[in-house]
Amino acid sequence: MTLLAITGQTWFITGLGFGIVLLLLFVFVYVMKLLGWIMQPRKAQNENNVNYENNANNVSNAAESSDEAAIAYALHLYYNSLHDPIETHLTIKHHATAWHIISSGN
Repeated sequence: MTLLAITGQTWFITGLGFGIVLLLLFVFVYVMKLLGWIMQPRKAQNENNVNYENNANNVSNAAESSDEAAIAYALHLYYNSLHDPIETHLTIKHHATAWHIISSGN
């Protein structure tokens, strides 16, 4: 018996493995889509929730203005050079080691 012989059983096992991998791929994709559908926010069902939505809009507007302020401050710091200076000097000093002696052929 040869281990490298290709028989009908070999093709069956190969196809079965490939099929299981594809099946699991599709299952995982649809499970993730289902979880995304479950986790997305729903529309308000009654009129009491309308006030909560208006408050949420006010909070999001405040968050947007604070985001804009943070971006403006970062640009101000960048253009006015108030950030830390970065040194770009490489200092490599040559010194003799045992590896140096071996590589030079001495």
